[in-house]
Amino acid sequence: MAEMRYREALNQALAEELERDPNVYLMGQDISVFGGAFKVTEGLMDRFGEKRIRDTPISENTIVGLGVGSAMTGLRPVIELMTINFSLLALDQIINHAAHVRYMFGGQVSVPMVVRMPQGAGHQLGPTHSHSFEALYLHVPGLLVAVPSTAADAKGLLKTAIRDDNPVIFIEHETLYGQRGEVPDDPDFTVPFGLAAIRREGTDVTLIGISRMAQTAERAAEQLSADHGIEAEVIDPRTLRPLDLDTILESVAKTNRCVIVEEGWPHGGVGANLAALIQEQGFDDLDAPVGRVTGVDAPMPYAKNLEQISFPHEQQVIDATLALFGDRKRASRG
Repeated sequence: MAEMRYREALNQALAEELERDPNVYLMGQDISVFGGAFKVTEGLMDRFGEKRIRDTPISENTIVGLGVGSAMTGLRPVIELMTINFSLLALDQIINHAAHVRYMFGGQVSVPMVVRMPQGAGHQLGPTHSHSFEALYLHVPGLLVAVPSTAADAKGLLKTAIRDDNPVIFIEHETLYGQRGEVPDDPDFTVPFGLAAIRREGTDVTLIGISRMAQTAERAAEQLSADHGIEAEVIDPRTLRPLDLDTILESVAKTNRCVIVEEGWPHGGVGANLAALIQEQGFDDLDAPVGRVTGVDAPMPYAKNLEQISFPHEQQVIDATLALFGDRKRASRG
């Protein structure tokens, strides 16, 4: 195990897969000499050369289209887009082509491509760089969607994504790049898709945090324990397609209450989908409706004070949790 930043874990995963498989190559804006907008690919061109670490024009639809075509011929492109907002310019290639090719050709052709992109608020980048669109890609059959919240998961899930024969939307939170964590240095280390992580065990309520919100849920859980005697179990799904619904339902069967925390908008979001699944398949285990904590239903502002109230914080998670207990809400321990 070694301690490293989230971005360094991603860099290590890319380097190991470039070493392991000559068909892997990287493509994106300023990823070679400059090392990418968030320095994830720093140093890789010196090691692997410009044929495998390719700079591209500022044209997301073209970049992803090149990736789809090369993946169909047997290569394994890993594409970096500067922000998930810019991926909207490539939706035709991502949805109409990458996600559908395997189905249209009866499984004879696959698209083993990874599209890496950061999302989320916290750096005052405004409405064109800061939104959370994981729900958009969750909606599309044929795509896999990963949302790592730790350095170890960033490495392990990225390696799994690169080795998968399906197109993978790999979403990294902008504020996590500098966070440190323990990361296995075994080049064979991977994290399987469809396996949630239980970040904290508890008996009274299940908190489900998406991407960075898994960490927010963990901090809220500690406060709930200290101030209210409520022991929350915290689940980090890690991937949204495939989704480890079994782990979530097992937790809800134990705790009988659930709150879902996400940074995205409230309408048609990941939380709405999860709440529907839990209430359809775990209704008899619930003692209260599934709670949801989301981002504000508005474009992301530039101003720091407004940005800070546009995405969830610990107190909102605590308030949503206490609301599930109604008259049986536990008194503060003061």
